[in-house]
Amino acid sequence: MALWTRTQSGAVVSEIEQLRAHFTALFDRFGLPSAELEFTPGQLGPITGEWTRHARAAPGRVLLYFHGGGYIAGSPESHRTLIGRLAEAGEAAAFAVRYRLAPECIYPAAVRDGIDAYRGLLASGIQPSGVILAGDGSGGGLAFAVLLAIRNASLPMPAGIVAMSPWADLSLSGWSLLQNQKTDSSMHWEILFQCARHYLRKSNPSDAYASPAFANLKDFPPIMVHAGAIEILRDDASKLGDRAADADTPVSVEIYDGMGHLFQADAKANEAKVSLARLGQFIRTKTATAQMLQTA
Repeated sequence: MALWTRTQSGAVVSEIEQLRAHFTALFDRFGLPSAELEFTPGQLGPITGEWTRHARAAPGRVLLYFHGGGYIAGSPESHRTLIGRLAEAGEAAAFAVRYRLAPECIYPAAVRDGIDAYRGLLASGIQPSGVILAGDGSGGGLAFAVLLAIRNASLPMPAGIVAMSPWADLSLSGWSLLQNQKTDSSMHWEILFQCARHYLRKSNPSDAYASPAFANLKDFPPIMVHAGAIEILRDDASKLGDRAADADTPVSVEIYDGMGHLFQADAKANEAKVSLARLGQFIRTKTATAQMLQTA
């Protein structure tokens, strides 16, 4: 049942509207995208989205990107700046998936949209060795869930996966949720609880497709995850690293001292520059084979 509050003006506002307003304010801090980026509507199979392209993008190198927003907010347009920075750092084009949001469409609709987009990308002629799955916040967790679905469907695996401040444990069991609640200015456990309730409805929050922090990451491609030391989702990043290590999957988890949730949004911060440079190097290195084939 939806919860309602009344503003000072007397207007009635639903819980979901309040949550979406919170995320919109967070997205506003991304700033404006680079003038060198080109954004065009696109479609992969049945899934719509938006292409991000720029002059330095290498042929055949594509980020399949999943935006954040707690599974209830956000869009390819809201994340243009962040997607553009990562695409430029990785010298790649990017397709941001317009996956279905809750509460209008509940779990596992977003996962199904993600794997359908991946199938569509391969059907368009892009080689899996040139594809990197990527995402931020809930989109980072969704990228891992989609990769899990790709593996279990025995589809060709992409070259790697990167995530910034991923939300990968919808059961909210990480110690950092309590430890960092006073230092994280962007997120609060109650916000995540409400988002999880809208997204999961009555599904198990520990299901691997909902919370990849509990998944077996065996046979996954190389992984790189970045998070801030003072954000409440810090432990989600660490859990993904633990699961990858348990499965002997190549993984790099980097926790940046003094940084909060999605610190890459601050283009002037040195840590943001370092993080994006490291993520970009990972993207370029892991897709090097596809690039050689493309130019041969």
